Amino acid sequence: MSNWPGKYVIGLTGNIATGKSVVRRMLEHLGAYTIDADTLSHRAIAKGAPGYQLVVDAFGKFILDASGEIDRAKLGRLAFSDPDALKDLEAIIHPLVGQAVDLMIQRASQRVIVIEAIKLLEGKLVSECDTVWTTYAPELVQKARLMQKRGMNEQEAFQRIQAQPPQKVKMAAANVVIQNAGSFEDTWKQVVAAWKVISPITDTSPIFMRKAGEGELAVQRGRPRDSANIAALITRLSGGTRPFSPDDVMAAFGDKAFLLLIADKQLVGLAGWQVENLVARTTELYLDPGITIAQALKTLVTAIERASQDLQCEVSLLFLPPQLATQKDLWKEMGYTRRTPQTLGVQAWQDAALESQPSNTILLFRQLRQDRVLRPI
Repeated sequence: MSNWPGKYVIGLTGNIATGKSVVRRMLEHLGAYTIDADTLSHRAIAKGAPGYQLVVDAFGKFILDASGEIDRAKLGRLAFSDPDALKDLEAIIHPLVGQAVDLMIQRASQRVIVIEAIKLLEGKLVSECDTVWTTYAPELVQKARLMQKRGMNEQEAFQRIQAQPPQKVKMAAANVVIQNAGSFEDTWKQVVAAWKVISPITDTSPIFMRKAGEGELAVQRGRPRDSANIAALITRLSGGTRPFSPDDVMAAFGDKAFLLLIADKQLVGLAGWQVENLVARTTELYLDPGITIAQALKTLVTAIERASQDLQCEVSLLFLPPQLATQKDLWKEMGYTRRTPQTLGVQAWQDAALESQPSNTILLFRQLRQDRVLRPI
């Protein structure tokens, strides 16, 4: 049993490029609260965070970049080439991550919690989980993903794969093995089957509803079964500039969720939305011109915020096409301000904006909570 009464904790692990994060997002689609422990470890040593000065004192100022942030690539080369240095680094980071994980689980409203950690089995966190899941992909698939998604050459990809323990070690320790070498749909079916064993009921109720004139607007979380309708809407509302197929939507579910705006049982809008590192990012927003834009935006963005707060997000970032950003009075009423990534203040927020903002969009920002995990000290 886990250390958290009333919670069922899945420890999710797997070697590099085997699809851990995809499976974590699938579980989030199904209703779990998910935590990326590896990302939290990065956040723990950001400038001003609790581990920052401890790491600088231990390894020296030469690991800092021009802005005063810890250069994680430089620190990684140092730590992973020296077992003692790695041990020292983990002694600083692991307790901080453990404290953050404990806080997040305690205040989560969801019953099922997922903790993704590449070194889950090597630490004490595994003993606090109710079950262990691992992802698996053949080495050739791992290599192809690293070359395609991370820009590595073949030799670099091979070295990264070989630097980790054999996958069979994690598979032997796991209660559930997700084979993640085929299509998104194949992986989704495996995850759903395993999910039904621990949580047979999946909530499909609307996230938010609003009266709109004679009718009603509702927002629901999109499911893979909605992929054809989502693809058709994006293709139509983009004027064909973004032709989307159901397969494209299925693949996108590995990165984001789709929140669907429904009027009179018809799909009239959607938001492409994801949460990483406690930052909500809305990177796509499509609305049918036949509906009242202000009402539609209020309904959809309110639903985004509620879903984001349910995942304990600190901020909401909206990346809007220029025509929607012109609704200045509406955005002011809803508490959003126009910003650039560099003015967001917190490094994790800046990083999220810089890595997520699509081209030709305008960033709107709203802080959702004042108390922050791994806040500056």
